[in-house]
Amino acid sequence: MARIQFGLALRARPLENQTPGRFLEETRKNLDVVVERFDSIWFVDHVQFKDSPILEGWTALTHMAALYPTFQFGHVVLCQSFRNPALLAKMTSTAQFMSEGRFILGVGAGWHQEEYDAYGYPFPGPGTRVEELEETLQIVKALWTQPRATVKGKHYQVIDAYCEPKPDPLPLIMVGASQPRMLRLTARYADWWNVSQVTIEEYREQVKESEKACHVVGRDPATLRRTWFGGCLCVPEGTDPASIDRKQISSPNPFVGTPSQIIEQMKPFIDLGVDYFMLKNEGFPDSTSLRLLAEEVLPRLNA
Repeated sequence: MARIQFGLALRARPLENQTPGRFLEETRKNLDVVVERFDSIWFVDHVQFKDSPILEGWTALTHMAALYPTFQFGHVVLCQSFRNPALLAKMTSTAQFMSEGRFILGVGAGWHQEEYDAYGYPFPGPGTRVEELEETLQIVKALWTQPRATVKGKHYQVIDAYCEPKPDPLPLIMVGASQPRMLRLTARYADWWNVSQVTIEEYREQVKESEKACHVVGRDPATLRRTWFGGCLCVPEGTDPASIDRKQISSPNPFVGTPSQIIEQMKPFIDLGVDYFMLKNEGFPDSTSLRLLAEEVLPRLNA
């Protein structure tokens, strides 16, 4: 069985009345618990949920990745609409250069119309957003690999575009997808496939569709790495389930329970091929959950 890996999805918004200094201090405390135990750090890519104080994902993650140079880092997932594809290629190439090869490009088609409307981005239908994402990936790959790239798409184009220095090695590409058309795109372009906050019942159906998509494009499904992103709250063994404060949990379909219970909740996903979990600490700022995941859950999964 493949080695199970954990990544920490960093909190994207301070707690109510939490100062920047306090938020950063607590975030670093969380990171210190999992450094050299978890493999990576991750950040979402949103700019607005009403008046919630959400941090911009690229800036925040770049800062933390520089402070913690042992982690790989990426987004779950970047909204392709927010950045010109050629600029995205240049940003990712620079991130790969400056981090000495630690960057993973996580990207998706975008979905949260509120932030599109508020920030002045066009919000076309899902079919168009998928087309835009496909052209984005075509342009990114061309700029990464060709001496001088020209791509003339329906939505985006580059003409005689250089991207130097080239990323070395090429960043892994992870696409967040759940619907058949997006799954076909993922099968065609991605190294990793990411799902967000789904139940095991939903995931079983998505795996079937992903495997169909791989066969359609002529790809061995085993070559597409399966990853899961969502919340987790791990409590000490012997904790009464009724005593768990679920008000602190904001994610749908999280893993919740003792180390033994978390392992049992993860195993069905692992049986379906998931070997990488990007986990939000639902107990933030308390780091007990992270300590238990690092010291009790992850070692037992890899025993």
